[in-house]
Amino acid sequence: MGFLSNLFGKKEKAPQIASVLPQEIYEAGVLELRDIIAPSALKVTPRELNLGEKIVRTFFVISYPRYLSEGWFAPIINLDKVFDISIFIHPIDTAKVLRQFQKKVAVIQSQIAYREEKGLVRDPMLDTAHQDLEKLRDDLQQAQEKLFDVGLYISIYADSDGELDKIESEVKSILESKLVYLKPALFQQEGGFRSVMPIAEDELLVHSKLNSSPLSSLFPFISFDLTSDRGI
Repeated sequence: MGFLSNLFGKKEKAPQIASVLPQEIYEAGVLELRDIIAPSALKVTPRELNLGEKIVRTFFVISYPRYLSEGWFAPIINLDKVFDISIFIHPIDTAKVLRQFQKKVAVIQSQIAYREEKGLVRDPMLDTAHQDLEKLRDDLQQAQEKLFDVGLYISIYADSDGELDKIESEVKSILESKLVYLKPALFQQEGGFRSVMPIAEDELLVHSKLNSSPLSSLFPFISFDLTSDRGI
């Protein structure tokens, strides 16, 4: 019976072996650019990223002074440290801004008039704000200025927490001496790191409104290490 069952039973199909073309073998062993530049590991924490053997911390600028002098950013550009800088410039519709400024000027004028009616001493801050707004309105109306939402992000790199804190203190000291203030991107370090990568994606979306004149003080990038005979 065993012989008959083997004779008339179903034959098992032999496993099929697919041939591998030499081209497929070659492509499987080829390294792509992302395989070369990708870190060996990535750890995300609220205050920083562990990128392979490096520690990365990203910051954004939250405040600027009333006036920005030309070349104020040069000390950061020329800092002898490893860092990345990304600047996002988003134009704002002038007509929309003028309508907002009109309401803002009306509010400030009413506050000034109220203080005068009450016989209070004039507030220099209100007077300065009124003058600045009126001048900017005139410049925007005459197309001498444009207004932009500007995001300025900085990522610093170090081999240890102590070194990272030291670089952070140095960067903050340079900027705060010019009344420019930074904040770390807490719980947004991953998005902050992607924002400084050269892929033109602003994931932090932390902006300050700057008109053309102070914005132009960021340019040109004056660096002791980077030179170009053709400009930017």
